[in-house]
Amino acid sequence: MEIQTLTGRLSRLHASAVHDVLRQLGCDNFVLPSTIKPLNKQHKLAGPIFTIEGQITGSHTPHETLIEWTSLLSSIPQNYVAVCQPHTSEVALMGELSAETLQKRGVIGYLVDGGCRDVAIINALDFPVFHSFNTPKDVVGRWIPTKLGTPIIIGDCLIQKEDYILADVDGAIVIPNKHLEETINQAELVLRTESAVRKAIMTGMDPKEAYLKFGKF
Repeated sequence: MEIQTLTGRLSRLHASAVHDVLRQLGCDNFVLPSTIKPLNKQHKLAGPIFTIEGQITGSHTPHETLIEWTSLLSSIPQNYVAVCQPHTSEVALMGELSAETLQKRGVIGYLVDGGCRDVAIINALDFPVFHSFNTPKDVVGRWIPTKLGTPIIIGDCLIQKEDYILADVDGAIVIPNKHLEETINQAELVLRTESAVRKAIMTGMDPKEAYLKFGKF
C-alpha cells in the first residue's frame, strides 16, 4: 500500500488506540519518553520515520557545523517524519529557519529527544514539532549529525528508518514497519467498537453490560 495512503489512515487514529493494539500484538518498548511533548497540543505526527543521530562537538568551527546541519536538512525525504536522537540536553535541535525549510520541502514534521527554540514562530508556521525542552542555544559551533537513516534509541525504544510514528497530545509511539498494516486495521476496528460502546452508553446501557456486549471499554 502506498506510503501516503497508510499515513493518511494513521493520521486519523490516536496514539492511545494504537498503543492498545500494539500491546495486544505482543510488542513492547514502543512508547517514547513522556517528556517528549508537542509544541502545539493540537498537532499530530503520523508517517514513516527518517532517523537522525548526532552529538555535541568541540572540534568543529561554526561554519563546519552549519554545513553539516544544512546538509542534514537537505537529506530528510518528503512525506517523512524526522526523528532525532541528539545525545544532548544543551542545545536546540530545531528552530525557525530549519522548520521553514522542512515545511517547504514537504517533510511532515519533526520529533527530537531534545531542545527546540523559536517556539512562537514555529507555532505560527503550523509545522508540527515534538520536543523535550526549550532553550535559546543553537547548534552553531556546538553540535553535528553523525548518522542518518540508521537505527537509533530513544528511551528504551529502538527506532528504525521506515518504521512509523504516531504522536499526539497523549504521547508518541513507534510502530514497527512489519506490523504497520495490521496495526492500522485493528486500530480502526477499535475506534468503530468504541463508537458503538459510546452510543450504547449514551442511550442508557449500563457500562458493564456495554463492556460485556462489545468486549471493549
